[in-house]
Amino acid sequence: MAHLEGTERAQYVQNMFARIAGRYDVMNRLMTGGQDVKWRKYVIEQARLPENGRLLDIATGTGDIALEGLKQQPGIQAIGGDFTIEMMQVGKRYPERQAIQWVVSDTLALPFPDNYFDAVTSGFLMRNVIDVPGAFAEQMRVTKPGGRVVVLESSPPKRNWLRPFILIHLNTIIPLLGRLISGEAEAYRYLPDSTQQFKDPDTVVEIMRQTGFTNIQYKLFMFGTIAIHTGQKPTAVS
Repeated sequence: MAHLEGTERAQYVQNMFARIAGRYDVMNRLMTGGQDVKWRKYVIEQARLPENGRLLDIATGTGDIALEGLKQQPGIQAIGGDFTIEMMQVGKRYPERQAIQWVVSDTLALPFPDNYFDAVTSGFLMRNVIDVPGAFAEQMRVTKPGGRVVVLESSPPKRNWLRPFILIHLNTIIPLLGRLISGEAEAYRYLPDSTQQFKDPDTVVEIMRQTGFTNIQYKLFMFGTIAIHTGQKPTAVS
């Protein structure tokens, strides 16, 4: 599962999200106690979308972040990209998400021109990709100079007194909920495993810096298990 590498991992992740698509939103609310709604609002606030701007939400799933973008800036072009068609098909069922433009997209080879978007956002993408620097490079490429990339991702639990309780939630409660709600305990074992094996927030900052982003910052939520990173593409030199 989380130990898989390369194309084998990518295929596993795609198949897994296809299986859980129908219950994905419900599980997110249950796993986070509804806090994921607040995180998405913060993501779009950090994106600082201009009026009539362009937003790409990559690994959009059912379009939650893209929808939040339309709520905060109704005039934008909101594109939701994902390589799991089943997730986007679930999103299309919601009347309020009809304004989202859904595009099948591989995060390592985005089907968009250079310097096109005012902001690129993602939610729970990076721990699943096989090439994190490559994913950041693609997001940088399609972002306009001066535009922003905002990444919502889970973070390995810190080694403090809360860690044992967080691990119980990750390794026991989440798989149990997954089995009861979606019938997919294996998928909800993978998600906590991938969280614990992902990079810590400061390492993500360093990858973003090496990619070329500036003004990088992050904020932690939910006892440090969620991190939202923001970076800016440098303004073109005249």
